[in-house]
Amino acid sequence: MPLPKPPTRKAALLSAADFEQQAAPRAAKRSTRSAAQAEATAPAVELRRAALVEAPVLAAAATPAPAPALAATPRAIAAPAPAPAPVSKPRRQKLAGPAKLFVLDTNVLMHDPTCLFRFEEHDVFLPMITLEELDGHKKGMSEVARNARQVSRELDALATEGSLDPKAGIPLAKTGQKQAGGKLFFQTMMLDVKLPEGLPQGKADNQILGVVQSLREQQPQREVVLVSKDINMRVKARALGLAAEDYFNDKTLEDGDLMYTGVLPLPADFWERHGKTMESWQQGGHTFYRISGPLVPALLVNQFVYLETPGAAPLYARVAEITGKTAVLKTLRDHTHAKNAVWGVTARNREQNFALNLLMDPDCDFVTLAGTAGTGKTLMTLAAGLAQVLDERRYSEILVTRVTVPVGEDIGFLPGDEQEKMGPWMGALDDNLEVLARTDGSAGEWGRAATNDLVRAKIKIKSMNFMRGRTFLNKYVIIDEAQNLTPKQMKTLITRAGPGTKIICMGNLAQIDTPYLTEGSSGMTYAVDRFKGWPHGGHITLARGERSRLADYASDVL
Repeated sequence: MPLPKPPTRKAALLSAADFEQQAAPRAAKRSTRSAAQAEATAPAVELRRAALVEAPVLAAAATPAPAPALAATPRAIAAPAPAPAPVSKPRRQKLAGPAKLFVLDTNVLMHDPTCLFRFEEHDVFLPMITLEELDGHKKGMSEVARNARQVSRELDALATEGSLDPKAGIPLAKTGQKQAGGKLFFQTMMLDVKLPEGLPQGKADNQILGVVQSLREQQPQREVVLVSKDINMRVKARALGLAAEDYFNDKTLEDGDLMYTGVLPLPADFWERHGKTMESWQQGGHTFYRISGPLVPALLVNQFVYLETPGAAPLYARVAEITGKTAVLKTLRDHTHAKNAVWGVTARNREQNFALNLLMDPDCDFVTLAGTAGTGKTLMTLAAGLAQVLDERRYSEILVTRVTVPVGEDIGFLPGDEQEKMGPWMGALDDNLEVLARTDGSAGEWGRAATNDLVRAKIKIKSMNFMRGRTFLNKYVIIDEAQNLTPKQMKTLITRAGPGTKIICMGNLAQIDTPYLTEGSSGMTYAVDRFKGWPHGGHITLARGERSRLADYASDVL
């Protein structure tokens, strides 16, 4: 396609016909040179437009050019233009049309005190009955009461500065929450609520549904959505033809199957594709492999890899380092052999071997073990703890804690001090200590009794209720039943670690007893997702049960 005619005077504009000619559809086959010229024409046109505004400045530099040199003029002008900066974070594209209006239920605010700032560019509406319910739940020392007080402080900070205009709304970003681009609206007047006659008018949930109905009628141009953690309320809203959603920002993962497992099987052609540029060396009884290839971007630090090929020696390694486009694999200690037994316990499968390598590594400060019942989580953790406390003297003692959530009906208050009250909750600890005491058959009855007393003297059982403000120095901390922890409780426990402390979280995401937690919102899922790839943390999902054939069959069929 020919270029437009050359300008006859300085700072001349292209005609409308020239613009239409440039924007006309072109043939499918075109040369590289014509495409480059067409792309360079647009910056040239923009510069020529800017020349009208800055004509006195450009007049000294611009000179009329002869016709043969015009072919290079657009490229010469477009060359100094800076290249587009790389986008560091992909931002979600905003939806076209007006922003949505989310009406928040009280349980959402008490579940996540920062939920006001999690709706991006959309607006938030708070009915007056929601504020009344917040005021009724603010007293007490429970987590719900603390969240209600925090929400009240957030609302006070938003409403104090400036005048409160009920029609204009309050910008949610005024307190420094830059991710919130919407506005906050309060219900400041009575709305014409029309609900079906079967719904009682005095109930708080029905009043919120009436507010959603009235807002939908007042603002038909925008979408009004009710956000509630109450399933029955969402069902009633949808039965009335109202849009209702659950609060999803508390979920780390949408699907429990997507959780990081800590293990990656290597492809069958691993040696063929990575062997040419591979470097290997031995140090400290381990073999190291430095690889570079298409597999490196999929690896994480402290992730376990394995390659089991029939007729060849298997490879079990851990990612020790990732630098740029290269990764270093470190072979493991074989804990399946009796010579590498940990307090008399040997690994029975591949994942248990990986877990024992993490538990016995002094450079790994945080370990999470997930798996179904009978996979050996507690037994391996206790064995590794006793070996490092009594044999290696790496830690001073073992601290064990767990969430006291009953499976069935609560049996009431338990007598005694903290140690005695926590005793019934630690039945799994006693069972595994009994197994570990039987490993030494040559000690005799008196020797086993003395060992049992020594072991129990090094194990302290603590309640989670008194963890706030504590600092653990050189302790081996075991958090049992971690799937019942909320992300906030998990953060409280992990931040108690002082110098030389190792924390192990164990849990089964299929056995969550806390009423308002799921696999996606559990504190254990939250910790696994946040700590993956950290050089001093590791995770293993144990897949094979080793308790008994009855327990394995029950886990599969029940």
